[in-house]
Amino acid sequence: MTLFAEGPELRPLARLLIANRGEIAVRIIRACRDEGIGTVAVYADSDRDALFVRMADAAYPLGGERPADTYLDAAKIIAIAGRAGADAIHPGYGFLSERADFARAVQAAGLIWVGPDPQVIEALGDKIEARRIAEAVGAPLVAGTPGPVADAASALAFAREYGLPLVIKAAYGGGGRGMKVAWRLEEVEELFDSATREALTAFGRGECFIEQFLDRPRHIEAQVLADRHGTVKVLGTRDCSLQRRNQKLVEEAPAPFLSDAQRERIHASARAICAHAGYSGAGTVEFLLSANGTISFLEVNTRLQVEHPVTEETTGIDLVRAMIRVARGARLADDTVPAPRGHSIEFRINAEDPARGFLPTPGPIEAWEPPTGPGIRMDSGVLAGSVVPGSFDSMMAKLIVTGATREEALQRAERALQEFRIDGVASVLPFDRAVLAEPDFRAADGHFRVHTRWIETDFAERLAAAVAPHARVLPAAAPALLRIAVEIDGRRHELGLPAGLLAALPAAGTGASAAEPQADDATSVAALVSGTLTLWHAEDGAEVESGQVIAVIEAMKMETRIEAHRPGRLRHGAATGTAVAFGKAIGRIE
Repeated sequence: MTLFAEGPELRPLARLLIANRGEIAVRIIRACRDEGIGTVAVYADSDRDALFVRMADAAYPLGGERPADTYLDAAKIIAIAGRAGADAIHPGYGFLSERADFARAVQAAGLIWVGPDPQVIEALGDKIEARRIAEAVGAPLVAGTPGPVADAASALAFAREYGLPLVIKAAYGGGGRGMKVAWRLEEVEELFDSATREALTAFGRGECFIEQFLDRPRHIEAQVLADRHGTVKVLGTRDCSLQRRNQKLVEEAPAPFLSDAQRERIHASARAICAHAGYSGAGTVEFLLSANGTISFLEVNTRLQVEHPVTEETTGIDLVRAMIRVARGARLADDTVPAPRGHSIEFRINAEDPARGFLPTPGPIEAWEPPTGPGIRMDSGVLAGSVVPGSFDSMMAKLIVTGATREEALQRAERALQEFRIDGVASVLPFDRAVLAEPDFRAADGHFRVHTRWIETDFAERLAAAVAPHARVLPAAAPALLRIAVEIDGRRHELGLPAGLLAALPAAGTGASAAEPQADDATSVAALVSGTLTLWHAEDGAEVESGQVIAVIEAMKMETRIEAHRPGRLRHGAATGTAVAFGKAIGRIE
């Protein structure tokens, strides 16, 4: 298959900066090497020894640890691109990848932006405007608010008018961040506030809107590749229904068990939406498919998706290289949908403990032994000895398994998951192995029963019986750096040293730091995850009931709610904004 036509002359590109981290940064580095393009990495303090930093041709520190100070600091990243002599910026996914203001600033700096134009990101990244575009081209839609919802009270009013369940979604985000599903009226206001905070943390904007939520739907998406000359090519479908808290865990291509009519409707709607918006580059149009066959447009992700490898494996198209060529001005040869080559399944390998509600478990990886053999691909951002920081996403790698048929892919996946060994941090491998044993997922009888809440509903009891808690959950405080300005050959440089290095020196002093209180008695309220205490729902000294939400801890860009384990009077033990470690006491209930 010929993907690109002859001409026009491509814009020169010698060096590309990657405005991201982890496995996607490694993936982009490899694509650039295949294209003969040099790479520049940028990194937060805790990523200074990460695989992507070591692989890049050049690497520059962002000087900080929080997302806002590092991978979300657009001005800092563009300034580094200038110093590094970069010609282009690839944003990966997450962080700044769907920020129109960042894309506009990149272009204003004279750099190639590897993604759709800023005005397209604004139109499709704004979930409200995306709904209007979908409606204009005749794509299927459920009822929703005409714009962002002003406050929690307005969210409750929508729920009373249209009924439950409903979904609250970040208007300027994606990937499940800032997305909450309400099933009871009494939780609508709290979930709206939570979605707003989560969206603000992940995307820098907290506006949210509301839609009716289809109960027990499948999540189907279409991968699109479009050039800057008006050609939009749909590269097939994916099923991403295996999710927990709106975070995808397993994805496959092509989406199985669709009728020809459903597949064609999805292809046609995705092409029409992107053509109407003037899309260019790689993007994904997402839909929900209810049990009765109803299709509803969900959103457009104006970036590369985490699950893009399954499309690459079933089409033979390197999407990252294609994105770069489109950004340089390449023209697609045609708009035909390629026939899939076999079947591919992706397993996100997250540092999470499925037996503890998929709690993130940052810390050091002591052993990392991935599988190999026929049909196996590993997209990894870690190695043995790597440290998974608590400040960012919990995904370590992606295991992609491909076979001539879905059944062969499942057989190879069983073998690969059994070979895979990870020690140190917890991982989702026990969950993946349990899923492969499920008739609902394997669909040997032809009935695929998985839906977007299957893990939390139908599968919950069987999962609890199948997996045991990880032996330990290590807190992963970001390694502190002592920054010193030095001059070398008349130029100023910033030297970063691990702060703990000075502790061994005689001049470091003998002062001891205060130990964190242990959650070791019946009154203690324990932190369920290492992270930042962002909110107390109950005041200090308030009377609380068992099961009442009393606090929120944010870790790896997701919120974990802390519930009272007993009735009584709450006493705060930590202030909001405090970094807390797993298992430590943040308060007590007397």
